[in-house]
Amino acid sequence: MEHKIIDHLFRTHSGKMVSVLTRIFGFSNLEIIEDAVQDAFLKASVKWDKQLPENPEAWLTQVAKNRILDIFKKLQIERKHLPQIKRGIDTIAINELFLEDEIEDAQLRMIFTACHPQLDQKDRIAFALKTISGFSSKEIATALLTKEGTIRKRVFRARSNIQKLNIDFKIPQGKELPQRIDSVLEVLYLIFNEGFHSNRKDVLIRKDLCGEAMRLCKSLLKNKHTHTKDTYALFALMCFHSARLDAKINTSNEILDLKSQDRNKWSYPLIQLGNAMMNKAVETEQFSSYHYEAAIAAEHIKAPSFKLTNWNKILYWYTCLYDIAPSPSLLLNMAVVCIQNQNFVKANYYFEQFNPEDLEQRSYLYYGAKSDYFAATSNTEKALEFINIALKKVSNQLEKEYLAKKQQQLLAL
Repeated sequence: MEHKIIDHLFRTHSGKMVSVLTRIFGFSNLEIIEDAVQDAFLKASVKWDKQLPENPEAWLTQVAKNRILDIFKKLQIERKHLPQIKRGIDTIAINELFLEDEIEDAQLRMIFTACHPQLDQKDRIAFALKTISGFSSKEIATALLTKEGTIRKRVFRARSNIQKLNIDFKIPQGKELPQRIDSVLEVLYLIFNEGFHSNRKDVLIRKDLCGEAMRLCKSLLKNKHTHTKDTYALFALMCFHSARLDAKINTSNEILDLKSQDRNKWSYPLIQLGNAMMNKAVETEQFSSYHYEAAIAAEHIKAPSFKLTNWNKILYWYTCLYDIAPSPSLLLNMAVVCIQNQNFVKANYYFEQFNPEDLEQRSYLYYGAKSDYFAATSNTEKALEFINIALKKVSNQLEKEYLAKKQQQLLAL
């Protein structure tokens, strides 16, 4: 039980600790800070076997703070790197940084630093997951389908560039804020998407990534400078998608598409929260890609059944989205919507607008959709040809099994 509590606290609290301690001791000491936080959790795993402290979070933070002081003293660099922590005003000022509002402020500072647009996008994601969310290099590598050594290099590069570029540990103000928020939202969106539809071979959904992206997005909404309409739209999108997570996989660990999902398993509280966030998001004349994606997700949520889905409205929202952020994956989605509408001429038009290899590791989705197109137009031979290509290209085991089922259904025709 204690280990479960420690794991949970590490997920929810280590990022807070790193952020606050970085604010006190500076980015130049980030590696030492992370080591100290790790040490605090290791110490907890030993100490808490006997008895849990009354306030585990406060205990961990104090241990980490003390550990850093010990390390600096041993390295004899106290005067260079440490604020002079004495009794009286200095101590009070530092202790105030551990108040809840200040912790949230420190985390926001860390998010904006980690997601700085001058850092490489891949480095941003790795650094954010490591520093803010407490994921290990191994976990990040698994989540992003990358080698552990590559993740370590990305984190190191991000840390080095933050120091080299002298990026301030602060929430940007004025004209700089909108661009920086865009970068932050992009990283949170990518983290959530990896959780919602994972690139891993053995699992389709990573609820921990979805939850972490939502937690960070929620922290943006709590701050008067960062609760933009785009932030509300992204959080609404996350709510709508998360509401359907438990219905995506059945008890036999098989993928269920929208048509087969039990809509009674969708989370009504999350749908309500998404609707509330969407109402705030649309209080603007300029919509972002998150607005349109949330609108598409909302149409699926609103439909009482798959058959009664308003495909025309969904295609309209996709068209609006494509106008501001064109991509091959959107063209694919538009083709899929047209198949549902039985508008096969238009579906084929969208298919011809892009190369399946433009979808990179998700090219199997094109071949799977093209198989559905041929099945819907009664060309079973072509449908089988394309489903076979999809099966060769898919790497996720659950999706492979899903496509294999479709193959068997076509063979039975």
